[in-house]
Amino acid sequence: MSEKIILTPSGAATAALFGAFDRNVRMVEDAFHVRISNRHVGGESGDAVTVTGDARDVDAATRTLEYLKRMAGEGESVDEQSVEYVIGLVRDGEDDSAGDYAGDTICLTYRGKPIKARTVGQRSYIDAIRENTVVLGMGPAGTGKTFLAVAMAVEALRSKAVDRILLTRPAVEAGERLGFLPGDLQSKIDPYLRPLYDALFELLGGENYQRHIERGTIEIAPLAYMRGRTLDSSFIILDEAQNTTPEQMKMFLTRLGYHAKAVVTGDLSQTDLPFGKKSGLSVAAEVLEGIDGVGVFRFTDRDVVRHPLVRRIIGAYDAYEKKQKEAAGARFRAERTSKKI
Repeated sequence: MSEKIILTPSGAATAALFGAFDRNVRMVEDAFHVRISNRHVGGESGDAVTVTGDARDVDAATRTLEYLKRMAGEGESVDEQSVEYVIGLVRDGEDDSAGDYAGDTICLTYRGKPIKARTVGQRSYIDAIRENTVVLGMGPAGTGKTFLAVAMAVEALRSKAVDRILLTRPAVEAGERLGFLPGDLQSKIDPYLRPLYDALFELLGGENYQRHIERGTIEIAPLAYMRGRTLDSSFIILDEAQNTTPEQMKMFLTRLGYHAKAVVTGDLSQTDLPFGKKSGLSVAAEVLEGIDGVGVFRFTDRDVVRHPLVRRIIGAYDAYEKKQKEAAGARFRAERTSKKI
């Protein structure tokens, strides 16, 4: 049996570490099979948090709590997602890199809430956007690909690094049939652009967003309307790019003008293109990787910042698809063997 003690500076710091109804430490206890307790050490010295159990488990749990304590001390939210994320890093021996994502604020929402990276992957993604003219951000749902790109665009507009933001998505489900939908062009494309609206509303507020739309400093349009344009001094985001064809992707990337930046986001596991049609995003990642000024970034399921169940769902689907591919490969090899015989 081993024991380690972590000192907290105050009762408030202990409460932030433990979480509502001690939920955070219960998650750490369950993950590493340890026992965690605390006692007040007197005066203004705060509390002593004691971790007991097998030596290896105590060491892992202590490292987890030390990082969560540092997060709380820096004013970060120590919630269920944060705890689960740090536990995963410690289990994989990557907790030394956990501090890499605790960084500066990207921007503030209209309510004053700071937007920051919440995972190491998100931190690297933000750095890639800052350092490159074109960034391809790929990964599963819930990793913040679109929202962080919009946050970076809003900050660039506020700091006058660009004159406008342009957001676009392919309307794959409608194809060439937008004319059959009711209403004007804006009404027809709204369902496909709703996630972009949601991100802008959260960051800017409805009234401020509407002013930008009226001034033309923010433009949202379907991908088809990019053809023939040259976009100078603009922050351009192409969302759901897994649904572009290689021809569409090339058309989009060649719209880039001077003092412009482009971020392309997508999830290659959720392509809605016709069967057998290659995604423009996968082709672009293959063709452009290694080119100076182009960053190709890949998120993993560890970077999912939605409900923890989303990460498990993604993992389950990945495992299922892997089995399906292995089974298909086995059938193919068996058929070749039988033909040879």
